[in-house]
Amino acid sequence: MTISNQITAIPKLGVGAVIRNHQGEILLVKRNRNPEKGTWSIPGGKLDMYESLEACVIREVKEEVNLDITVTQLLCTAETIRPENEEHWVSLIFDTTVQGGEARNNEADGAIGDMRWFSLNELPDQLACFTKPAIDRLLGKA
Repeated sequence: MTISNQITAIPKLGVGAVIRNHQGEILLVKRNRNPEKGTWSIPGGKLDMYESLEACVIREVKEEVNLDITVTQLLCTAETIRPENEEHWVSLIFDTTVQGGEARNNEADGAIGDMRWFSLNELPDQLACFTKPAIDRLLGKA
C-alpha cells in the first residue's frame, strides 16, 4: 500500500447479529464471497452512510436470512486488519431477539452459500474472524 493510499483509505464499518433459536443454537451463514469466502459467519454487513447501527443490523438480517429482529444489546466488537488484502473492518456485533419471519437463505445465488443452526458445543471449524469474538463472549471466554 502506498502512502497516498494510506492517507485516503479508511476502515470500513460493519455489523453482525447473534441470532439464537429456542434450543439455544446460533444461526451461521457460509460466506460465498470475500472477505473470508468459505467461512461460517454470523449474519451482517456493511453500514450505509447515514444509517444507524441498529437499523443496519436489522436491515442486513432481513435481507440475508428473512428474519425480523430487535437488538437487545451490543455484545462485542471485532476488528479485522489485513493489509495484504487491503482490508480493515471494525464490526459491532449485537445480541438480538427474533420477532418474526422464517429463517431462509435469501442470498443463495449470491453472498450466502449455506445457512444452518449450530449448537455452541458443535460449531464448524472455519469461523469468520469477526464471528470468533461473538462466540467467545457467548461462551464466557471474553
